[in-house]
Amino acid sequence: MSPTPPVPPKPPRGATRTTPPRPVDVEAVFPEVVPFRREAVRLHPRAGDPGVGDSSVGGPLLWPRDEPWPYCDDVHPRTAFAPARPGAQPMVPVLQLYADDVPELPFPEGKDVLQVLWCPFDHQKDYMPRPQIHWRNRRATATEYATPPRPEGVREEYLPAPCVLHPERIVEYPNWDLPDDLWEELEERCDQVEEETGWSYWSHLSVADGIKAGGYPSWTQEPSWPDCTRCGARMDHLLTVSSREFDGESWRTWLPLEDRPGTGTGAVLGLDYDERRRIQGAHGLMLGDMGGVYLFVCRSCPGLPFAHRSDCS
Repeated sequence: MSPTPPVPPKPPRGATRTTPPRPVDVEAVFPEVVPFRREAVRLHPRAGDPGVGDSSVGGPLLWPRDEPWPYCDDVHPRTAFAPARPGAQPMVPVLQLYADDVPELPFPEGKDVLQVLWCPFDHQKDYMPRPQIHWRNRRATATEYATPPRPEGVREEYLPAPCVLHPERIVEYPNWDLPDDLWEELEERCDQVEEETGWSYWSHLSVADGIKAGGYPSWTQEPSWPDCTRCGARMDHLLTVSSREFDGESWRTWLPLEDRPGTGTGAVLGLDYDERRRIQGAHGLMLGDMGGVYLFVCRSCPGLPFAHRSDCS
């Protein structure tokens, strides 16, 4: 038996990404949301050449030599964007996260790598890619470096380009996930703050855009939290994989300082198209109309049962 090839060492981390401080003291102005605050890790993918030993979007995965590559045998219906795809289709790598980079993830005992793959064809009922996850042990995985099979006839917007990550910890406050009675209590105050300061609680002060771990899902429609099929409890948000790191309005607080033109205070609309696209969507994903795929786990049940949701505007 040939020896297990070592996992390449992780290279030094690249440049950081820094979300600007909130322009409004959220907890002072809206103290009612303090009990709902959550920590999130913005991953800030940027085009690069990640290796199998790196956390990445769209990069190579640490894959067991004796484990066949996964295929999706669900129905792939004809849509406005693609013909029907009969037969099993290969999954594609979407995201790999090492515990060294994102220790906040609920890694099962003995695991230190999270991998997300998805079938890059539309699936009923939401007509989005269908994800699956794998938890692995970095040192116990005999790696195979073969290039995974590439599906044919797939929309390029469902195939993430290789990106390196720049994890950053932030605090989030709910918007879509605010209880209805609390939103009714705060709505007038939110409108007043926006009128006086120009900052929207919804767009600028609450939930971050982009690919992230933890925090709140970056819903574009009303929330659809799954319940665990074993214990019945509401599942926990694991990851959001979204189409863009910011949009034409939210960039004012969610565009990192390091990516701002000029002195760091210029308007993102001052960037030329290619530069804006490089920052806003380096991974090349477009899920529906600026939508997202949201992954959930139940931390209470053995094996971390998994579910997903998706939406778009």
